[in-house]
Order: sequence, then C-alpha cells, then structure tokens
Amino acid sequence: MKKLFFVLLALSIASVSFAQTSAKGAAITWEKSTFDFGDVTQGDKVEHVFKFKNTGSEPLIITNVQVTCGCTVPKGWARDPIAAGQPGEITIAFNSLGKFGKQNKVVTVISNAINPEGGQISFLANVLEKKTFN
Repeated sequence: MKKLFFVLLALSIASVSFAQTSAKGAAITWEKSTFDFGDVTQGDKVEHVFKFKNTGSEPLIITNVQVTCGCTVPKGWARDPIAAGQPGEITIAFNSLGKFGKQNKVVTVISNAINPEGGQISFLANVLEKKTFN
C-alpha cells in the first residue's frame, strides 16, 4: 500500500511539473542577450546583430523595440510573425558621438512572448576620447 501511495505521489508531481513547462505561447531564446563592443572611439558608429529563436509553441509577434537613448537605434526586426522553432534577429546600432566612458544600454523587445527574460537585450561599450592631431 505504501509503495502504491509513493508511485501515485510521484506521478502526480511529474504531471504537475510537465503541465507547468508546457505552457502555450511564443518564447524568445537569445543566442546571447548581451554584447560588449569593447573600446570604441568617440564618434564611431557600431552595430551588432542579436540572434534569437522562437522556442515557444505559437508564432512570435514583435510589435516594438524600445531604446533608452537617441544614440541607440533598432534596425531590421521581423514585422511578420515568426513561426515556432524559427530564427530571427534584431540589429542594434550605437552612435558614440557625444558619449564618453562606460556605456551600458538596455533594449526592450515588446512582443507576445510568454517568457519575461526574452524581453530585454543589452550592450556595453567603452567610449574613448577622440584624439585630434594639430
């Protein structure tokens, strides 16, 4: 009787765990959610392509990509739904003009993804003073 009880308990726990991990919806999984440009000279314009995959069970719809500064520009993200299992990408451009020192910028991806960690990407840059020669 005790064995039967433990077997039923184990099956109940397993079914609850499975139900929680199989939620329906789109999900963004980034190859890398952060990128470090390293040292850039003041005035340089640099870009990085953030790649992801829709690891959910429903189409992913990105409705907006928000930045915190005019120095950062989101370029080229899919306006059409991205099917489950398919890849996608977002290009982020950074203009270091008027910046100096360590920069840490966050980009927010607005979508129908059910996983909150898929909603942000970020990049770092160390902007060095532009040297002028007389």
